[in-house]
Amino acid sequence: MKESSKVVEICFGSGWMDRTVNPVQAPAFLNGSVFYGCPSAILRWAHPKCRSCFGKRLELTRRRLFAARGARLYLRGDLVAVDRVKKSSIEYETGYLCEGKSENFPHIQTLKNFPKEELSGKVVMVRFDSSILLGEKLDKNSLAVSNALFTVQYLLATAEKVILVSDWKREVSSKLLDSQSVSDILSSLLRRKVVSLKCLSCGVPFKRELLEEADIFLLENLSGFRKEVANCPEFSELLSSEVDVFVNDSFSLSHRVLASTVGISRFSPACVAGFQFEESLRELKRVLNTDKRPYIAIIGGANIHGKAAALKRLVSECDGVVFVGMMSLQIMHALEYSIPSTLLEPRSSDAAVEVIQSARYRKIPIITPKDFWCINDSPGYQIEVIPAHRLGEGWVPVDLGPRSLDEMDSLLSSCKKVIWIGPVKFKSSHSSICTDGASKVAQIVDRLAQRNCEIAIVGNKACSTMIKESRSSASCSVIENASVVWEVLKGRKLPGLLALDRAFPFKIDWTMAYRNPAQPLVVDIGSGNGLFLFGMASRRKDQNFLGLEVNKKLVRRCLDGVHQSGIPNGFFIATNATSTFRSIVSSYPGEVVLVSIQCPNPDFNNPEQRWRMVNRTLVEAVVELLAYNGKVFLQSDIETVVLRMTDMFLRHSKGKLSIVRDGTTKSRQQGSWLHENPFGVRSDWEQHVLDRGDPMYRLMLCKSATS
Repeated sequence: MKESSKVVEICFGSGWMDRTVNPVQAPAFLNGSVFYGCPSAILRWAHPKCRSCFGKRLELTRRRLFAARGARLYLRGDLVAVDRVKKSSIEYETGYLCEGKSENFPHIQTLKNFPKEELSGKVVMVRFDSSILLGEKLDKNSLAVSNALFTVQYLLATAEKVILVSDWKREVSSKLLDSQSVSDILSSLLRRKVVSLKCLSCGVPFKRELLEEADIFLLENLSGFRKEVANCPEFSELLSSEVDVFVNDSFSLSHRVLASTVGISRFSPACVAGFQFEESLRELKRVLNTDKRPYIAIIGGANIHGKAAALKRLVSECDGVVFVGMMSLQIMHALEYSIPSTLLEPRSSDAAVEVIQSARYRKIPIITPKDFWCINDSPGYQIEVIPAHRLGEGWVPVDLGPRSLDEMDSLLSSCKKVIWIGPVKFKSSHSSICTDGASKVAQIVDRLAQRNCEIAIVGNKACSTMIKESRSSASCSVIENASVVWEVLKGRKLPGLLALDRAFPFKIDWTMAYRNPAQPLVVDIGSGNGLFLFGMASRRKDQNFLGLEVNKKLVRRCLDGVHQSGIPNGFFIATNATSTFRSIVSSYPGEVVLVSIQCPNPDFNNPEQRWRMVNRTLVEAVVELLAYNGKVFLQSDIETVVLRMTDMFLRHSKGKLSIVRDGTTKSRQQGSWLHENPFGVRSDWEQHVLDRGDPMYRLMLCKSATS
């Protein structure tokens, strides 16, 4: 086959469906023959003796084409689009290909960006952090306290009613006797009367009549309910009764699965992050950022076995690791130091060896203490500085020695970023007898901060020590709950974060998406392989067409088809439109004249999964952004699916939507079904259903000011 600089296409995909997705498609020439569709299918049809040879030639041809200068190669099976000449695609410009880079931190809907008009007249529940607002020594000037208070005050000024909910224990403050005492504390902080409600213990949903007493309420202490920790669906539904918007402002619990942070999101129409949650998430991203080098980690605390995955990630990202506290003893034991068995943790050996091997593979230093302040077992508890190699001679470590601190200071002197996570603490009944090694570590870190080194402090002990010793703690990134950071370092996702509504992460440049972005817009939610929109775009040049599809592979395939065929009025975005519809479509400069939802997955209609499909948040966004006389088209081959979607749109449209009834409708007992597709363009699944002789259930809704 002759290689050239022209665009050549080989289709690896699903046969005829790929051809329908791309109206303009170049054939593949192999050995003088022309093939359309899927080469894997050709291989299946070929004689067994020919398959191997044909497959090798196909792969060789593919590689030659890929290497050809100036060539553009589209591989349907791998869904790769490479343009060596110029990457001018809107897909690259807006960064859709990089959207999955930080899947642990999805773009979420925040209270700051949530439309204020959507809070008007609504009942809002706030899950607040008791350790911030109910602490014994409350510092109103701290950023955490001011953000937490601002979340509630912001809602009091915009929403109709606010319900507060949290868990608290006497360990946090001796003043926390019961719900009434907590209500009094919050009333003093907010300067508004907070009324205590008792309904959770009764197991009966509270009614709106109870909310007439005041503007802000407090539910019972969640720490007294086992169903809260078990994330019980019934308890979650009880919590969400009469709630229109749920605001999670307790980031310190985002690593746990609780009814008040995760379960409630299944029953709340809208779930957003409060100001304190948003700020804490921003801090976490800053803490985990590894752009500045050299980057050193100071790791304290214990339980090296449970944190092995997190430690290996730190080793893979840092330029050096300094171990302090109990964890340092486990590393030293793996390095063949003589460590008393009473100081070794169960199952620590293998984890320590893995961490050491990872560091050696990357050729980065692992620093362990060279000496300790120790107590001898002899009567009188003599305290001395003991070298690390003499720990096995009856000496028990209680703190870091001076040589260890000097070595740490020397290693960190040239750093551009330091993360300190975990306490400088040893397992000893005499740990109160120490020389303040943690304070000296804080002083070393503080000197680095004054030299413009980026500092991240994680954990209650490390944070409190840093606050006492630091003169520049305001410039440090601080996260008091180390459990959240450890979970993320282990590669796990935060359930409390994933439970919140998504927001689209990019701003759309509509001038790059469409030739004329002022034209009326048609949005197809769940556009699939794009057959419906491709057909509509070719018929109606006076309108723009946008497909929103959660399957990124299908979106890339559709964008590929748009570029090949040169369609000026079609575009696709990979997103979950259920929660991102508003943030995407609201920036469009023209009118939205039609929104269609066709043949959604019926599995989403299981009672326990119904919230995933068409929900109140989506309906309200569609109704608000739809132009007057704009239409909503719903269809499926399953009658109950259309009826449920229609019910959601009529129930939450505030009377602005009505069913279109004219001569083309065929009345049924449950509604007015459209007998024919009003657009004359069918989706692939619609065509499949009609070909097998089954009916399609269609409804059209219209928005008008007088509905």
